Amino acid sequence: MEKVAAGLLMYRHDQDRLEFFLVHPGGPYFRKKDAGHWTIPKGAPEGDEPLLETAQREFLEETGIRPLGPFCDLGTVRQKGGKLVYAWAFSGNWDPDTGIRCNSFTIEWPPASGRKAEFPEVDKAAWYPLDTAMEMIIPAQRPFLERATDLLSGPGKQKNHPPSD
Repeated sequence: MEKVAAGLLMYRHDQDRLEFFLVHPGGPYFRKKDAGHWTIPKGAPEGDEPLLETAQREFLEETGIRPLGPFCDLGTVRQKGGKLVYAWAFSGNWDPDTGIRCNSFTIEWPPASGRKAEFPEVDKAAWYPLDTAMEMIIPAQRPFLERATDLLSGPGKQKNHPPSD
């Protein structure tokens, strides 16, 4: 069975500059990894859950931010490990001073130690302008940034509103 995930790319206009909200995976494996390891909040569907609902649920679980539409379809990308990721963009706001709230997970850490440790699913979040976001996001997800930029800055698009469906 194919591995699938769904996520949301939140954006905002800050002083006439388009910025994207990205998160850094929590846990010990990503602790010392930065550029090229950030991602959109995303996760796997539960049962036959519709993918857009999955994306909204995962965004809330990983950030504590309730996403509000409208949502613009950004299509799919296939990540290095083979997972197919569906994404939607939406306009939102988040103040870094408020931080994020997310679920946690438990793994054996250190490996083969017999001890369990709990880690947040996401340990950091940030707004990035396109050029920096392209450096920070995992390479397979760069098309989401490009597609969102094209949708939001194309001819006849209003810069503070997503395109209508």
